[in-house]
Amino acid sequence: MSLPEIFEAGPEAADLYAALHAQCFPDPWSEADFARLLASSGVQGLIARAQDDPQGLSLIRSVAGECELLTIGVLPAARRTGVGAFLLAQSEIAARRAGSKRLFLEVSERNAPAGGLYEREGYRQIGLRKGYYRDGAAARVLARDLV
Repeated sequence: MSLPEIFEAGPEAADLYAALHAQCFPDPWSEADFARLLASSGVQGLIARAQDDPQGLSLIRSVAGECELLTIGVLPAARRTGVGAFLLAQSEIAARRAGSKRLFLEVSERNAPAGGLYEREGYRQIGLRKGYYRDGAAARVLARDLV
C-alpha cells in the first residue's frame, strides 16, 4: 500500500472528522466537538486519503511554541500500513510550521500499538494521568522535541 495524501480541512468538514473518529475510537467526538475545535485559534486538522478513501485523521493545537496532538486515528482497515506514522509525521510538520518546538500527546496505557508507534518515533513519557479515560485507564503523557 502506498502512503496516502494529506489534506487540511476546517470546520466545514466537521461531519467527516466525526465520522472518521467514530470508526477509530469507542468514545468518539461529535460533529459539534469537531466544529468547535476546528474553529479555534491554533487548531489544524488533517485527513489522510488514499484514492479518495479516507484513511485517518489528526488534529493539533499550537500555542506559544508548543503543540498538542489532540487526536490521531487510523481506520481499522488501514492500520499497520504506515498510515499512523505518516499522519504523525505530517502533524509534526504542521506543528513546526506553526512555530512549535515541542509536541505533546496523551495515549491510553491500554493502547499498546499506539504507544509503541510513539516510542519508535522518539516520544518519551513525561507524565501519567490516572483514571483519565472513561474506562478508567490512565493516560500516558508523551512529548518529543521538534527542533
